[in-house]
Amino acid sequence: MNDTSKRIHHSSGNPGKPVDTEIPTQEHIAEAERCGFQCRAKAAKVRFDELFPGIIASITVAAAATFLSEHYGAPTMLFALLLGMAFRFLSEGGKAIAGIQFASTTILRIGVAFLGMRITLDQILSLGAGPMAVVIGSVLLTILFGLGLSKLMGRGKRFGVLTGGSVGICGASAALAISAILPKDEYSERNTIFTVISVTALSTIAMILYPVIVQQFGFDNEAAGIFLGGTIHDVAQVVGAGYSVSEKTGDTATFIKLLRVAMLVPAVFTLSLIFHTRNKEEGNDAGRVFFPPFIIFFILFVGINSSGFTPEPLRAFIVDTSRWCLVTAISALGMKTSLKALFDVGWKPVSILVAETVFLAALVLGAIYWMA
Repeated sequence: MNDTSKRIHHSSGNPGKPVDTEIPTQEHIAEAERCGFQCRAKAAKVRFDELFPGIIASITVAAAATFLSEHYGAPTMLFALLLGMAFRFLSEGGKAIAGIQFASTTILRIGVAFLGMRITLDQILSLGAGPMAVVIGSVLLTILFGLGLSKLMGRGKRFGVLTGGSVGICGASAALAISAILPKDEYSERNTIFTVISVTALSTIAMILYPVIVQQFGFDNEAAGIFLGGTIHDVAQVVGAGYSVSEKTGDTATFIKLLRVAMLVPAVFTLSLIFHTRNKEEGNDAGRVFFPPFIIFFILFVGINSSGFTPEPLRAFIVDTSRWCLVTAISALGMKTSLKALFDVGWKPVSILVAETVFLAALVLGAIYWMA
């Protein structure tokens, strides 16, 4: 036994067999710290190598979409979506899958958070209380409409709550959150997967179609933003549709959409209370739903931008970074989009989701005319 360490002999579970436990020395601690850093570095490198092919593919498509938009005048987001769909094979197999998934989720959230540097509190307050009422009312009525229609068509109230919540709140994210607190049966997983695929496909269609609708109705930038942000299901497609019309429309649409996303918390909490007894009887644990962090950072950046203390070069850099993040995310989303998958299920579930989507659009459209 040396001077720098001691061995303690004790028995554990087997009195006849001593176990040596060495008290670590400073050299041991330093070596462990070095090993820990090396292990973390190796893990980071492995993760980087895993994500790099998909991310670089998404950035390449985004750069091509930006080039085409600058030279031919069509919306960048539309080019990014269509070009991404042309490279869908990259998300079906190979080394690019993880990076494409990362780009369509994490990079998207970073881009949306940075969008806060484009918006000020004065812009938000100028919208008034009307948009908030539209958001709350549309979410509640869409869930009730989905519940009633689903029961009428023999699909059950769980399917109606799942689809109505995903259409009314925030698409695939809401579908996953709501499915976590609904009572489970043999159809739960299938219904969740179907809903995620369907709302993503319908949201992609809306991203292309709805900007044409707002132009046909002659909406100004604010009204167009309220319509796009209040009707399209997923955040990525709202951003794509909004900024394909104008920057002001994109800013308004993003804010309205984030209000809908924020409704996920009270909606899921309320549904969890409603279904709590059934979950307890069936032995299911309701999943916890956390407030999306990117909304918190979006609000933080809105506050920073509203303060007026941010140097203009820094603000411009963050806004430009946000734009590149969003175009990259839309490119990745295009690679993941499969419209064919929408038609591989029966007509009743599809018709329910389509009807909910049309109901929400008509509801928000009527609210805009009422506020006007």
